[in-house]
Order: sequence, then structure tokens, then C-alpha cells
Amino acid sequence: MSDSPLDLPLRAQAAGVAAGELDGAELLEAALARIDERNQAVNAVVETFPERSREMLAGAPPGPLHGVPVVVKDEWPLPWRAQRFGAADMLVPASPGESGPYRALRDAGATIVGVANMHELGASSTGNVSVYGPARNPWNLERCPGGSSSGPAAAVAARLVAGAVGADGIGSIRYPAAYCGLTGLKPTFGRAAMEGHHMADVSTTIVSGPLCADAADCRLLASALFGSEMQAGEPRGLRIGVLRDEVSEDVDPAVRAACEEAIDALRAQSGGEVREIELPDLPAAALATVLIANAEGLRGVTPHRLNHLHPELSPLGRGLLKYRILLPAAAVAKAYEVRALMRRRLAALHEEVDLIAWPTVPAVAPPLEAPLVELPSGTHTADQANVRGAALANLTGVPAVSVPVGSSGGLPSALQLQGAWGADALLLDAAEALERANGRRWVEAVPPLAQGAPDPAEA
Repeated sequence: MSDSPLDLPLRAQAAGVAAGELDGAELLEAALARIDERNQAVNAVVETFPERSREMLAGAPPGPLHGVPVVVKDEWPLPWRAQRFGAADMLVPASPGESGPYRALRDAGATIVGVANMHELGASSTGNVSVYGPARNPWNLERCPGGSSSGPAAAVAARLVAGAVGADGIGSIRYPAAYCGLTGLKPTFGRAAMEGHHMADVSTTIVSGPLCADAADCRLLASALFGSEMQAGEPRGLRIGVLRDEVSEDVDPAVRAACEEAIDALRAQSGGEVREIELPDLPAAALATVLIANAEGLRGVTPHRLNHLHPELSPLGRGLLKYRILLPAAAVAKAYEVRALMRRRLAALHEEVDLIAWPTVPAVAPPLEAPLVELPSGTHTADQANVRGAALANLTGVPAVSVPVGSSGGLPSALQLQGAWGADALLLDAAEALERANGRRWVEAVPPLAQGAPDPAEA
């Protein structure tokens, strides 16, 4: 590991700039240089704009992120750049503008150093398809970084920057956090800045959120996106709910063991208890989330547009757009009924438990060329397997955080903690408690690429 200030945590960079121990201009130039040095391998950042970044730094107020370089997913416009959603065709017009995440970062004093890659149209948990080419996992360049916030996660894991803004519509912050060994927070719906997103006024599942190395950095970046500071606390007597069904048991044995060990460590660290709970109809909840998200994505979809799609849009992207227009209204209406049912069930469960814990994803990052995972039940596509555990938080709007808890075959594994509506701070408190319980072993692990070592896939 180098002694570059870029390798410091986000909060340490911010504190160093505030104390005059670090220079924001030097940090920015170091980030631009590191992107030049490392990004060709991971394809995490799709565009930099040095002069715009320097102008942003020159006008930065003395906020909590003053002088700290970050990247933003290609899902929001910037004043000098329109979003592209990782796709050759978005269906709806896009133009530069002051999006909510841009204003939140600007007002916190941060410097946006680049735009990060994403899975085409935000339509997968893998990150292996993009108009820019796939982003790659810094732990193994032949593996998926996770989607759709593939670039933000790969950028932080490769230590191009210490913090990135992603978006989570059906797990799209938590999947890449899990695959890349980061902490990723999916905030309570409506809490984080979303203005400027082309679905901000129609989506009931998508939120912006932070991807960072650890929970304390996520707290700092999330506070900027929320527009209010989240105070850290010490969780005591946590009641941790666990399920005994496919979301926790149809899991790669190494991932399952790491998650069970982490749950027990969190219980011991907080002086709490683990309670077995039941949450029927999780498969129906996952399907309902997919139906709602796709129905809400119908904006700009007409037969004429579907017959005149950009030729560079992938066959899968074309199929997805055409699938949306065929969704039966009755099925979507039923999906909203499932949402109401699951919200009631979660409200009742949170009378008994503070957190619900299960693996973020059931297996480590699959190959880019064939994103399939082997589970006790057989071979599945990563998307099919991943949505089972991630969709519920988007369907119901509650917060969830992915925390690194282990490693298998040189690839990270992760635990998801899900809380009641508004319990974002508690989730980060619990994540920090878990970090202490395991000696910060997993949040301080750094992939070979960030250590200057050769990628294991090339060894």
C-alpha cells in the first residue's frame, strides 16, 4: 500500500483538509493521476473533467467534505454533463443540470472528480454490460463488480477515491458493495437527494446512497446526501432477526458460514440476542418489486420508440424495454397489494427485532463472461439469485446496509442488515459494531490492484 492520502478513509481526508494538513488541490490532482494510472484496468470511471473539478474545488464552501474527491454514478446530470445511464439509448431526453446529488456534494464542499460506470439502464446486479464496456472487480478483473452501481464500487475498491454516490432501485448499491468488499447503504426511501434523476418523480423504489470502505465513511457521505448529520451511537442489546429459508440457506456454504459468524459476533459485541423470525411470501415480494420497478420505468416507452432504438443498445436492453410495455396492469396492481402486505409484516416484526440479517448475495462475484452462481439448489443466474434478498428493502422503502464479513477464493462476501423505516443511523451503528467485533479485518482489506500487485486472474 502506498502512503498517498488517497488511501486514507474519506473522513480522514476531510479532517486533514479541514486541519490544513492536506491540500485539496493536491488531493484532486492525486485522484486524477490515480484514475489515469489504474482506471484502464477496472473501467470504473467513464469521464473526468479536470477543469470543472478544479473550478468546483475553488468555489467549495467549508463543509464536512471540503476538498475531498468523489465520483458520481452515471445516473444524474451535472451542470456540464448529461447522464447516460450506461446506455446508448435512455428513451427519454437527458441534458446537463444541477441534480440533487450534485448540489448536496457541492454544498458539503466535495469535489466531483469523475462520472462512474454503471450497468446498462440499471438493469442487472452484475455490471457486465455497459455502453462504456463493463466495469471490472478490483479483486479479480475477470469477475463482476456488481450492478448497477458497478463503477462507483470499483472506483472505491480500487482506491481511485474514498467515496462514491450510487443508486439503489433493486439492490444496486448493495450488490456491488458485496462483490467489491465495501460498505454500501440503501437509505430509507425519500431521505437522500434524488432531484434530476429522470425517474425521481415516478419511482417508488430508487434512492441515492453512499459506497465507501467502511460504515463511518458511509455515515459522512450519507449525511451530505441527506442534508443533515447522522450522529454515531453505540448499539446495545440488539435484537437480530434471522430467517430459516432460501434467502439465508440456499447460499454458498462459505458465504453462509461467514454471515452466521458475523451475526454471532454482532450479537456478542452488542450484548444482544438472535431471534428466529418468519417472513412469508419473500419470493412474491421480490417479484412485486421487479414488476413495480419496471412498470414505473415505462416513461418514454411507446411502440414507435421501441421500433427506433439506438443500434448500440444491447439485445438484453432492447428486450427489457419491450418487456415493460407488455406488463399486465392487473399484475402491477397486485404487486402494490403485496407491498402493503409486506410493509405491515415488517412493522409487526420490528416490534420484536431491531435488525433483520441475511447474506447480501448468496455467492461471491461470478465471472463477467458468464454471471452464474452455484448454490445448494443448483445453478442460477446471479440476477435470479441476488434479487431474493435485496428486493424487500426497495419494495417497502426501509433502509439496508451491506457489510463485508469474509472472503472465499479471494473474493469478498457480505452480510445485509435491514432496519425499520428511518433506522439508517442504527444500521450504520450496527455495521461499526460489527467492524469492531472482527477487528476491522474485512473493511481494511484491500484488493491486489490497490496494492500495486498483479491481478490474480492474470497470475
